[in-house]
Amino acid sequence: MSAAQSNTVVDDERVRITTWTFGANGDNIGRHVHEYDYIVVPVTGGTFAVTDPDGSTHELTQHAGSPYLGTAGTEHDVANIPGQPAVFVEIELKRS
Repeated sequence: MSAAQSNTVVDDERVRITTWTFGANGDNIGRHVHEYDYIVVPVTGGTFAVTDPDGSTHELTQHAGSPYLGTAGTEHDVANIPGQPAVFVEIELKRS
């Protein structure tokens, strides 16, 4: 598995905005814990395997233009299911 590419375009006292780009070969972000509540805005849509801390995996399908919320403390790895490239924007909402 290769690493997904990240491009942070804003990182100030209020928000961090990162574009994540996954190739068609099963790229992943790597296991991580979300420090802040966040919004994901799918650009292309796609299907991902999400692995939780206990090792369980579930499938997540994103639909282009259909944002969803995530909460601080969420821990997981996100991997693109091989087949199609995928892009989403993650907006982290920092606390003052």
